[in-house]
Amino acid sequence: MQEVTRARGEVAASEEPGWRNKRGEPSLREVWGSIPVQGTGWRRLLAFLGPGYLVSVGYMDPGNWATSLAGGSTFGYTLLCIALLSNLMAILLQALCARLGFATGRDLAQACRDAFPRPISNVLWVMAEIAICATDLAEVIGTAIGLNLLFGIPLEIGVFITALDVFLILYLQNLGFRWIEAFVVGTLMVIAACFGVQVALADPDWRQVILGFAPTVEIVRNPEMLYLAMGILGATVMPHNLYLHSSIVQTRAVGDDIESKREAIKFATIDSSIALMLALIVNASILILAAATFHKAGHSGIADLEQAQHLLAPLLGSSPAAALFGVALLCCGLNSTVTATLSGQVVMEGFINVRLPSWLRRLATRSLALIPASIGVILYGESGTGSLLILSQVVLSMQLPFAIVPLVMFTADRRKMGILVAPRWVTALAVIVAVVVIALNIKVIYDLAVG
Repeated sequence: MQEVTRARGEVAASEEPGWRNKRGEPSLREVWGSIPVQGTGWRRLLAFLGPGYLVSVGYMDPGNWATSLAGGSTFGYTLLCIALLSNLMAILLQALCARLGFATGRDLAQACRDAFPRPISNVLWVMAEIAICATDLAEVIGTAIGLNLLFGIPLEIGVFITALDVFLILYLQNLGFRWIEAFVVGTLMVIAACFGVQVALADPDWRQVILGFAPTVEIVRNPEMLYLAMGILGATVMPHNLYLHSSIVQTRAVGDDIESKREAIKFATIDSSIALMLALIVNASILILAAATFHKAGHSGIADLEQAQHLLAPLLGSSPAAALFGVALLCCGLNSTVTATLSGQVVMEGFINVRLPSWLRRLATRSLALIPASIGVILYGESGTGSLLILSQVVLSMQLPFAIVPLVMFTADRRKMGILVAPRWVTALAVIVAVVVIALNIKVIYDLAVG
């Protein structure tokens, strides 16, 4: 086992002036530095694989399903370019999160608390909590729909059953963080297999699929298309995942010397890039499936997951296709619960230094999501869940600047990062991403304001 120079529970803070860091306990302290880094070459890389897959889960949650189904059924393959661009943005930003975590020993939430005056830090905390609630809302509804599709459980009851998955997460975390990662990777494989079969049955027009990855200005000109595009962007990049990744990379027991940190940044970037490419395949598969079945058959605007599942079997000529849809949806809902609840813990501990027992924090996060989910299901029924899911993802896109801007600021600041500061070309790309996200959000708000 590699000799680790820092004691468990102690944060390796940068000694550079300007980083107002008080040494203290890290977020998720029960798993901090709990995974040893051993061996060389491939064995060493394998030790770092895992956090990227937890992050990638958020990029294929039920909210993604609603936006991708609506985009594919309404506009065919056109919005595939948004899925690709969003994924490239996510890869860049998650690499910066890993850099921040290893270089400073702080996650993004802690870094915001250290660097900004309390009023600003509190505003960022509230925005992060709103993003987590919006995410959890999508997961609650998606899991409830999955239970309904597979077992016939009414949505109103399924919404409250989803609260029980809190105990699954707690059990896995007690076994060790590697068990959480194994659970996530296992369910991701099931999801990928389900969509692989469904896409094969749909037999899409692969020429149009390839053309769909080419950007078009029509997306910005068409308010409805832009609204769905921003939903895809919010569902893909997801602000709470930026906080999460900067924290969970620190589950690896890495030494304090520069070379160890530099190596950790490299391997963590490889991990997240591979995982997010898998997420892109799943996201693109959902949109391709919708375009090849619903759009081709003239079914436009399909966002409700129940409606999509019921239409799949007759359109694909295979009853197992509908069952596979339900299985994949349930797996996505359970998987996404892991990232949302862990993110909630990181955000609360990082921003306001409040440390609740794991089960209580998870129960609080889920309870906040149960209220709007229950109201939405009761008021609008099954037919309104799709619109509610899409709205939750657009809310996420509007929260993105509040996480992206501080991340870019910190990783570009040599006083905070020291020699591990982000290269200038990386910072330049990240600034472009931030500007594009902010500009598109302003355009969406303008479109909504003028009707």
